[in-house]
Amino acid sequence: MSANLKYLSLGILVFQTTSLVLTMRYSRTLKEDGPRYLSSTAVVIAELLKIIACIILVYKDSKCSLRALNRVLHDEILNKPMETLKLAIPSGIYTLQNNLLYVALSNLDAATYQWPSDSQESSSKELSAGSQFVGLMAVLTACFSSGFAGVYFEKILKETKQSVWIRNIQLGSFGSIFGLMGVYIYDGELVSKNGFFQGYNKLTWIVVVLQVKHLKSYICIE
Repeated sequence: MSANLKYLSLGILVFQTTSLVLTMRYSRTLKEDGPRYLSSTAVVIAELLKIIACIILVYKDSKCSLRALNRVLHDEILNKPMETLKLAIPSGIYTLQNNLLYVALSNLDAATYQWPSDSQESSSKELSAGSQFVGLMAVLTACFSSGFAGVYFEKILKETKQSVWIRNIQLGSFGSIFGLMGVYIYDGELVSKNGFFQGYNKLTWIVVVLQVKHLKSYICIE
């Protein structure tokens, strides 16, 4: 990969990351009628969309042949259970990180994330010291866990001949499982009451799509 393409991918990644954080922050503080969307379900939907995106890319690499796609998925995932299980650890950490990001952006004030608003002062006063501490701890934990998971995942990619798309399908599969467990444990009652997609709107789907696009730019840099 040329250096220019890497720099371009890096620039896109920075833009998408910034857009994701600001959009996610706004979506978690926007006051609307009815229940707010559940961050745990948004994490699961993002993982499922990542799997779909990677399957499409594998399909493209397989010369748009469904038979070839089925063979690749069977040979590289189902027939290599130990290789697939290696992704359980980083997947669990990434799932935790994604949930912590929502926690952080729901608790930290706008000024902390440099969110432009005319009501920054009043917003800061409304948030208790306790909630800001929770948000800060969530950010710190997410940063450290992300670093470890990133190094671990890169190590796996360098030690294997499997494509990065296959690895991300494996990663997303475990992420979906862990994410659904989180939904059941923490938000099961709310899901039963108001549904899995409670509080979803256009802004919520923008946040989810930005998370999926974030994956592709990150891989281009690698």
